[in-house]
Amino acid sequence: MTTSAPAVAPLRVVDSITELRAGDAGCVAVSGSHGGHSAAQYAIAARPLLSVFNDAGVGRDDAGIAALHLLQAQGLAAALVGHDSARIGEARSTLEDGVIRHANALARALGVRPGMRCSEVVRLLCG
Repeated sequence: MTTSAPAVAPLRVVDSITELRAGDAGCVAVSGSHGGHSAAQYAIAARPLLSVFNDAGVGRDDAGIAALHLLQAQGLAAALVGHDSARIGEARSTLEDGVIRHANALARALGVRPGMRCSEVVRLLCG
């Protein structure tokens, strides 16, 4: 499946994914939030083009990366930076220091790949 990204998506940098609103639909949301179930619910409500979370060390039963599958099921792209590359709770660290460790199929269709720096992803999708 191939998906085309918009020429320029707006960027939202939020320490907590709970800061997203309906008006943020279609943005690239870079957050400091973990990628768990509760955080995914806020992304689902706001419907960004791509949500970037912290994997929080993945955790028991993959709890820290649950957003990957939950957002995929809702037709939304998601990627997570490694907890060892960016500080949890600090979106600026996600953006400036974060390295993608996980990406769902919709994120991969946008060109997001593990090993990319989050800042590269933002340049790719936001211009």
